[in-house]
Amino acid sequence: MHSFDIAPATDKKALYADLRSALDGLTAGEPDAVANMANMAALLWEYLPDINWVGFYRLVGDELVLGPFQGKPACIRIAVGAGVCGTAAATRETQIVEDVDAFPGHIPCDAVSASELVVPILVNGALVGVLDIDSPSKARFDADDAAGCEALVALAGPRIAG
Repeated sequence: MHSFDIAPATDKKALYADLRSALDGLTAGEPDAVANMANMAALLWEYLPDINWVGFYRLVGDELVLGPFQGKPACIRIAVGAGVCGTAAATRETQIVEDVDAFPGHIPCDAVSASELVVPILVNGALVGVLDIDSPSKARFDADDAAGCEALVALAGPRIAG
């Protein structure tokens, strides 16, 4: 069991710096992609406030397939280009969605989710999947969350590319 000293969420830059350090400690030297995704999902679930789902969708062929996560059961397969996750995969750009009901083609896996942050995972320029985080609060995610999660994904990408 691991224990981490993580900054409070009121200081997002410090929070994400601490999460990056903890993630590095959890995944350094571990070659198993599934174990690393599982630990990253658990770490974010434990320390990010006001979220109701966090996990991965892996690129398998031409679709995103559910990977390790924390939260309620989720959609298993998402076409690239469909919904928030598929849009992040297709554009290779982080998606910050303040109100999922206003996002064209949103795929509702949990009716409680109100906002979403999806970060594409690129390794050596190749898309390997996305990190998906949902919140029951509208406008939960901002540019600091995006930058923090992008830094986490940059560290973890090669360790979860499997």
